[in-house]
Amino acid sequence: MADQKALVEPWQWPDEQWRTLVNRVRAGRALRPERWRDGARCAVALSFDSDHETNELRDGGTSIGRLCWGQYGNRVGVPRILKVLERYDVRASFYVPAVTALLHADEQRRVAAAGHEIGIHGWIHELNSALPYEAERDLLMRSADALERIAGVRPVGLRTPSWDFSPHTLRIEKEMGLLYDSSLMADEDCYELLLDGEPTGVIELPVEWVRDDAVYFMMHRFQSLRPYTPPADVFDVFRRELDAAYEEGGIFQLTMHPHVIGYRSRIWILEEVIRHARSRPDVWFATHAEVIDWAKRHAA
Repeated sequence: MADQKALVEPWQWPDEQWRTLVNRVRAGRALRPERWRDGARCAVALSFDSDHETNELRDGGTSIGRLCWGQYGNRVGVPRILKVLERYDVRASFYVPAVTALLHADEQRRVAAAGHEIGIHGWIHELNSALPYEAERDLLMRSADALERIAGVRPVGLRTPSWDFSPHTLRIEKEMGLLYDSSLMADEDCYELLLDGEPTGVIELPVEWVRDDAVYFMMHRFQSLRPYTPPADVFDVFRRELDAAYEEGGIFQLTMHPHVIGYRSRIWILEEVIRHARSRPDVWFATHAEVIDWAKRHAA
């Protein structure tokens, strides 16, 4: 038994096994344009993952307290975010689990009516890597149908829940004809995704944990997860990322959550990020779909 177990240790894998694993999904050609739309030097792509109650539901949770915390995202977080975006005339992307959309249909219609993008974010915030191909495909197709039915526009992009990407996810995205994904981290610029070494036509707009509010602010009463970074320090991280993106002529992509960033002591971070970007000349605020479209058509 011990010998059989030893045979599956990664250090004993034959080259073909680890190469196959590594090469399943890879970054292909880079897609940084020389300039962004209207001659802008930097693209700013703000995004919000409207998880709401699905954070608790996806694991079969029944905590009334955590479900109410999710409802805060709908009742307070999203309206507060939309006010800031409207004040500065900024368009953003909202990634919405289908269950969130079914629970809060009016929210999705309001977001879409304000000119923001709505993207796929799974069915109930499930982990794709825990699903067989058939189940993952079914859930993503149903999610796209639900969002189109509720918001009136069919989504063109996917952000996997928890950025959890299965060996089947890219294949399904290609089958669905999606324009882009925003779940992976192989670069800071857009790039085409390769599946088993072959170009797919699906473009990645990379995310990163350092540009995500949840890693600094999340809290779980019954676990060791606790907020550890003051809001001013989080803004400093985001500002430095923005400044570097501007200097490089790249993309500043930011991921936020209505039930995390929407509090009175944190929403100012969003406003200050916008104000700081606006203080620089030649900055283009765009949805993720708009950034992808421009990068794909104007890559240097």
